[in-house]
Amino acid sequence: MKPLFSMDSVVSDLAAPVNPVDVKIREGEKEGVWQEGERAVKVLVVPRTATLAQCLGQIRQALASAHLPTLAVVDEAGRATGIVLPQQLLEAFANLAQNQSVLLSTLMDTMSEAITIVDSNNIVQYWNRAAETIYEIDRAQVLGTSLDEHFASESIRLLDALRQGTSVQRVYHIPRPDSHVLINAAPIRQGGQIIGAISIEQDITELVRLNEELAHTTAHLHNLQQEMSRFQAADDPFYAIKGHSAPIQSAISSAKKVAQTDATVLIYGESGVGKELFAKAIHQASRRREKPFVAINCGAIPAALFESELFGYQGGAFTGAEKKGKPGKLELAHGGTLFLDEIGELPLELQVKLLRALQERQFYRVGGTEPITVNTRIIAATNRQLEQMVADGRFREDLYYRLNVFSLEIPPLRARREDLPELVQIFIHEYSVAHEQAVPRIPSEVMQALYDYSWPGNIRQLRNVIERLSILQENGVISPEHLPSVIRSQPEPIAPASFASLGGAYTAPAALHPAPATPLALHHPAGPTEKERVIAALERTYGNKKAAAELLGISRGTLYNKMKKYGLDGESFRWN
Repeated sequence: MKPLFSMDSVVSDLAAPVNPVDVKIREGEKEGVWQEGERAVKVLVVPRTATLAQCLGQIRQALASAHLPTLAVVDEAGRATGIVLPQQLLEAFANLAQNQSVLLSTLMDTMSEAITIVDSNNIVQYWNRAAETIYEIDRAQVLGTSLDEHFASESIRLLDALRQGTSVQRVYHIPRPDSHVLINAAPIRQGGQIIGAISIEQDITELVRLNEELAHTTAHLHNLQQEMSRFQAADDPFYAIKGHSAPIQSAISSAKKVAQTDATVLIYGESGVGKELFAKAIHQASRRREKPFVAINCGAIPAALFESELFGYQGGAFTGAEKKGKPGKLELAHGGTLFLDEIGELPLELQVKLLRALQERQFYRVGGTEPITVNTRIIAATNRQLEQMVADGRFREDLYYRLNVFSLEIPPLRARREDLPELVQIFIHEYSVAHEQAVPRIPSEVMQALYDYSWPGNIRQLRNVIERLSILQENGVISPEHLPSVIRSQPEPIAPASFASLGGAYTAPAALHPAPATPLALHHPAGPTEKERVIAALERTYGNKKAAAELLGISRGTLYNKMKKYGLDGESFRWN
């Protein structure tokens, strides 16, 4: 008899050949008679392909009549091909039970997880070698005893499966003060009745300890980085601007050059790219670093209040004003730098007063009669195309030229995707320390989704998304389902390169700028002239030559020749 390991063993493998003439079976009947010499033996009819499991129901019915049945194995035509005697059947079941027991014991002692099996009375039936190691209790002490004798009842999650029939998956649990495990537990059912329960526990005590050490080390590292940043920031005001891509380094290089002068700077860039961060760095790198840096958002202050905010007001100038008056932002920034954010939102009537103050370097407070002279550097910023606003009559041309002495473009995040992994790591470390948790792991599919997204909100949006991921992470891992739906459901990657293919030292795609669905053809039978199309491409890409050339469908060298031909490389198109 070959070894049996499951109830799927075919009954015919046990049968001894028999002469079909000796077995009398009526068609369709499940019982028959086998004539063994002078003795007639009642037999159960089973198909040749039947398994032990399939025959078990018939065998149980026969056992109810107090005898172990003899089986007659028949072929597809219903003719007897073999006989299985009761002693053969009993031997098969005994062999099966013994083999399954050995198989189970080998399997349990091979597994690295602690396995506990109890019967319906919570009496331990199996306790493997890993359980002995994790809980330091010998198998001989546990087998045949109640689990309550070794653990507090409230700490035994196996009881939930045993008493309530509920299963748990990867539940974090502390069965003892010095033990940490992940539990999978489930009831064992037979015919709908719970006859026991099994618990598989993965020991993560060492992992928890290492995680705590990592958290402390990460916090310490962050503190050291902050200390280093103070020293580095003292030498390099642009240290806070992160990224090593060509577009951002080009912007930093230009900003460092203009910082050494008192020239007025006009910063272009989409919302969230860090325009104020650049303005502060320019101030800190200038000769005015010891004087104030004052910022005012031209789009956040009502027009009625903007004049008093910018120029201040004299005492008693209007109801509710301070009796002694109040200096404005322009006056507070004397000797230093005034940052005018969102300058494109400034109403036309206030643009005139601002222009006069910049030209004459003096102004009057609201309600005042004495001129106030200031020496203030102006840095303005906008996410609007001021040239178009000038053409539309929504921004004064003279103020535009007064501000646009030196223009500085801050690239959007999608134009410097190679910086994204560095920024993600910086932000995830920052929020992990803030939330007092270990730095979570970011799987490649999550990073790929972040890499493919277009980031219309730029660095500000990225920072908010990373904070969300830091909050939602589970067991030290950030999963794709934690991403905002707008990032998860993006139809196609924006960049041609795959983040997963970049590895540690990767090459990211060239700077990208938003472009229309179809390029601006340089030669067109009708419509704008070639010069107008070149200008439109430069404006649409904020002066980025490579992006403008791609938009026009020409090489960068050809674009430079066209710009020279039409005189577009002068002051009015001083882009970075």
